[in-house]
Amino acid sequence: MTENNSLLKYKRILLKVSGESLAGPLEVGIDPKEANKVADLIKRVRDLGVDVAIVIGGGNLWRGAIGENKGMDRATADYMGMLATVMNALALMDALEKLGVMTRVMTSIEMRTVAEPYIRRRAIRHLEKGRVVIFGGGTGNPYFSTDTAAALRATEIGADVVIKATKVDGIYDSDPKRNPHAIKFEKLSYLDTLARRIEAMDATAVTLCMDNDLPILVLNLWDQESLIKALYGETVGTLVSHEG
Repeated sequence: MTENNSLLKYKRILLKVSGESLAGPLEVGIDPKEANKVADLIKRVRDLGVDVAIVIGGGNLWRGAIGENKGMDRATADYMGMLATVMNALALMDALEKLGVMTRVMTSIEMRTVAEPYIRRRAIRHLEKGRVVIFGGGTGNPYFSTDTAAALRATEIGADVVIKATKVDGIYDSDPKRNPHAIKFEKLSYLDTLARRIEAMDATAVTLCMDNDLPILVLNLWDQESLIKALYGETVGTLVSHEG
């Protein structure tokens, strides 16, 4: 806990991180150096006195949609994706604990030899004790994305915001990599986000956040200061809320 804690806008966050954030240049596999970079940033946030929970994707190892497109049963392909998120969670836990950050991995699919089963009250207690909690295994159900898992877990633990960490600095009206004239939104309402079919977060996740009045902040994880600035209420990225 630091002296600046009282100035924080968000004191408990759910950070949604892609699996690719742990990968190297080819965006596949797990690169410990990349995991260390993410862990460094999370440690900075935790050192501010912020309660940090994390949901991490598995796209660097496996995507259920790819398996389905190649003829696999969708449920089976999705369960494989859930297992991939657990591998990423363990890699990030290892990087965090090497920095001295107490971390717990909790999974929606029980695998007690490597992680705790997800229990809401226990997760909240871990956060209250200053531990970073990483939720692996998605929601535990096929057909739901890790975005939806992030919205669900954030609601359950009473997070102040879901922070979707991406490689771009917010939501645009078109792909900024393809259109140099793309316009960035500083704020959007949930309904506008759904109506525009914006892919920054899937519709199920946005609807769940809307129903529970949980804001979504989309920002660039690799801008080292953007996340810290956001925690203090500075205008960073794109904020999705009822007000828009």
